[in-house]
Amino acid sequence: MTRFPHLRQDFAASVVVFLVALPLCVGVAVASGVPAELGLVTGIVGGIVTGMMRGSSLQVSGPAAGLTVLVFEAVQEFGLTALGVIVLAAGLLQLLMGALRLGRWFRAISVSVVEGMLAGIGLVIIAGQLYAAAGMPAPASGLEKITGLPGAALDALGSSVALTSLGLGAGTIAMIALWKHLPAKVRTVPGALAAVLLATVVTLAFDLPVATVEVGGLLDSVQPPGADALAGLASPALLGTVLAFTLIASAESLFSAAAVDRLHNGPRTQYDKELMAQGAGNTVCGALGALPMTAVIVRSSANVQAGARTKASRVMHGVWLLLFAALFPAALALIPLPALAGILVHAGWKLIPFRQLVTLWGTHRGEALILVVTAVAIVAVNMFEGVLIGLALSVAKTAWQASHLKLDVIDKGAGPVQAYLSGNATFLRLPKILDSLEALPQDRPIELDLSGLHHLDHACRTALENWAERHSSAGVEPVKVTAP
Repeated sequence: MTRFPHLRQDFAASVVVFLVALPLCVGVAVASGVPAELGLVTGIVGGIVTGMMRGSSLQVSGPAAGLTVLVFEAVQEFGLTALGVIVLAAGLLQLLMGALRLGRWFRAISVSVVEGMLAGIGLVIIAGQLYAAAGMPAPASGLEKITGLPGAALDALGSSVALTSLGLGAGTIAMIALWKHLPAKVRTVPGALAAVLLATVVTLAFDLPVATVEVGGLLDSVQPPGADALAGLASPALLGTVLAFTLIASAESLFSAAAVDRLHNGPRTQYDKELMAQGAGNTVCGALGALPMTAVIVRSSANVQAGARTKASRVMHGVWLLLFAALFPAALALIPLPALAGILVHAGWKLIPFRQLVTLWGTHRGEALILVVTAVAIVAVNMFEGVLIGLALSVAKTAWQASHLKLDVIDKGAGPVQAYLSGNATFLRLPKILDSLEALPQDRPIELDLSGLHHLDHACRTALENWAERHSSAGVEPVKVTAP
């Protein structure tokens, strides 16, 4: 035991994480429109491969609800055979970025953009899984999923099968939500697992007419990408999807690492090494044709709260997933799909940062606007373009704030008019500068003091020189300028 002083704590934590990860791996795969086994493959790789690498010792990786929408769109557009290529290329890019020590820079991404991304993902997941809970096919786009909900609700009201399926999903959500209020001894079993087990028992006991998970052999589901699929990397659209996978998976993993670090007092995350660990895991997942992985805050927080001390807990959870998928695959076929839909609806709801939005609206409305616009853009357009819109707004807001400029005018009624410019004079504020200066008296001498400027760009300098020439040519004394 001296060689593994924390084996007991890590073993217990690994069982808890396994119980949390099992329904989530299957649920994320089903929601992504791929076979359930591929979610298990990603969970196994996330536990064993990524889990053994250095970076964040207590963070757990696997298929994430945050990438569900992007995976679904990619499979719909390029086909399931292209998924492995996309994930493989994204993993290699993550390895490269980690080697170039770019991991720490992901912390510089605007928090509002990330929260807006998660909110948009959460809305699309909720809308899509409501169809799944009713046993109905969901529309392709996020906007169609949301606008089609009223019609789907009317159709469900006229179908006893749909109402039964919805009831099972709603019961799953209610059980997960209420689980945290039960005694601590009961809560040693994860709420998601208890809800799935209860839904499965109810389905079997009453022979409910609901769809269940379709499961095949784990090895049969592994399909390494072939030469034809690799040739698809020449497509600009596919390369754009690879970039979206890379950026979103990396940002989500490293933001999760920062959150997990706040949950424990152990070693801090080494961001570049964690990015390489995620890249190695995604490279293996891509080679196996499985789902992409990220670090997942739900499993990671469960790992910390269960008392894990070292990375052995996450490695063992991957081993338990492998053994379960290999020895008891038939058990997965008993799980009702509405229960998994309920788990993902609950997970999607938790992705929407209601409290943060209220706080931002009261203190930083510009950031709140970026969050909302990012979320709406993801729902209305797609994940990649929505995030780009959010980043563009964030950059524009920062540039506007950085160009803060103040003009103070002192006019004593006689003698020269004194004008003081302070702050940052950039082209963004040029119209304001010229409007203010041109409003000064045209028949009086002017002393323009620029010594308070922190920055004066070329466009502003040229415009000020032209204004001074025009004012001087009006027949009054030349403008006296104090250089910055």
